[in-house]
Amino acid sequence: MTKCCLLFIRHSLPRLPNQFFAAVTLMSSTNHRTLSAAADPKRHSARRNPLLLFAVAVLAGASGVLAQEPLQQAVQQPAQPPPIEQAMPSGSGLPVPRFVSLKSDRVNMRNGPGTDYPTGWVYRRAGLPLEVIKEFEGWRQVRDADGAAGWVLQSFLSGRRTGLVVPWERKSEGAPPLVPVLSSDSASSGVVAQVEAGVIANLHSCDGRWCRISIEQYTGYIEQKKLWGVYEGETIK
Repeated sequence: MTKCCLLFIRHSLPRLPNQFFAAVTLMSSTNHRTLSAAADPKRHSARRNPLLLFAVAVLAGASGVLAQEPLQQAVQQPAQPPPIEQAMPSGSGLPVPRFVSLKSDRVNMRNGPGTDYPTGWVYRRAGLPLEVIKEFEGWRQVRDADGAAGWVLQSFLSGRRTGLVVPWERKSEGAPPLVPVLSSDSASSGVVAQVEAGVIANLHSCDGRWCRISIEQYTGYIEQKKLWGVYEGETIK
């Protein structure tokens, strides 16, 4: 009975070429590969009577033969690419590395760029020079004269330039050495004051060799190479 139905269907459509039946078979095979048995209950009936399922597919294909080409064109259209999200700029845009100074007498240096990271150091010297070596959003990774590094909020830092006077000569034992503050940018000029190693000096200007500085009420000149907080050969105006 099934064979007779199939022959009747095929002979009742004399204008359809043999390639049409091959195309229907390929489409049906593709659908079975993409659907699981649980998602397609008709798959169980196909195992019982494959010829009957083929006949139904031929009837469905004959009724929709004119709509196959537009459907294929719709499937073949490329998908629209997802919108590209532009990254927000981070950091200040200022040169890195660079020197800054602390605004407050108490600043926490953390182990990472966020308040969730533990505090590694607590600074208690306003005006202390630090070197910015990395930026991340509102945080700055800084390094001090002893080489300790960590992260500090940008709001605790100032662009005011300061320098430590020969901090590498300060020893844990004994009195710190004294460094003269001169009246002009010449080694033969008069001495304005003697300051201890490790004192913070305010930097007003530097020409690459000498820096004009002030410490409390004293103003004078110190050789640039004796200051930590300004790069070798850097000029400050």
